[in-house]
Amino acid sequence: MKQITRKAFTLLSVYYAYMVEYRAELILWILSGSLPIILMGIWIKAAPGGQFGFTSVEFARYFFAVFLVRQITVVWVIWDFEKEVVEGKLSPKLLQPLDPAWHHLASHVAERIARFPFVIILLGLFFLLYPQAFWLPNLGNLLLFSLAATLGFALKFLIQYTFAIFAFWTERASAIENFWLLFYLFLSGLIAPLDVFPQSVQAIILFTPFPYLINFPASILVGLPVNLKGGFLLILGWLLFFFGINRWLWRRGLKHYSGMGA
Repeated sequence: MKQITRKAFTLLSVYYAYMVEYRAELILWILSGSLPIILMGIWIKAAPGGQFGFTSVEFARYFFAVFLVRQITVVWVIWDFEKEVVEGKLSPKLLQPLDPAWHHLASHVAERIARFPFVIILLGLFFLLYPQAFWLPNLGNLLLFSLAATLGFALKFLIQYTFAIFAFWTERASAIENFWLLFYLFLSGLIAPLDVFPQSVQAIILFTPFPYLINFPASILVGLPVNLKGGFLLILGWLLFFFGINRWLWRRGLKHYSGMGA
């Protein structure tokens, strides 16, 4: 256990040092995730004249929560892995007694740590500009949100890493992610809360992995009614599903990669 802890700490330290070296780029990445703030303005204007079941303040809080979830769950592993495979940089990592996935996971976790202070500043600025939306979630919701957001990040990382493994067979595995993005934008709760969808549509969407990447943790944070037990069970189910596919593709992909003489 001590050896595992030491390796994990070393990986995080190395990648954290790398992340803070490019602080300006990090800030730009944070700002690039401001789409929920733009959508918040649109829905706030639409709320008074529509029958959405949300007030302007509730829309503001929801999209504030979406912005926060996006900062926690942002993933880019497919582009890094694709580059490593295409350029042959994966080969040295395969010689190490450590699955390359841990390098990518460590870089993502370290980036979250480096990102956190800037996110806090932006959140303070948000409430300064729109004080009506300020609220303090209760401790129970905050803990459940933390768990849901962490599992959401794990699920999104695993899904994208599974797509990334297709780089063993194609030079543009990222095209799969771009196709997936179309469904992610509309079914995850990023564009609109799932509560504004018809009940029949919601019933179908809730069995897909999309709501648990954004809508589920965001709804918990703002206190919207959600099926906690069912939601967490579905997240775990999708994690197991993609983990099984990931490991199967990884074994087959390694054979194909070595067969190419890499």
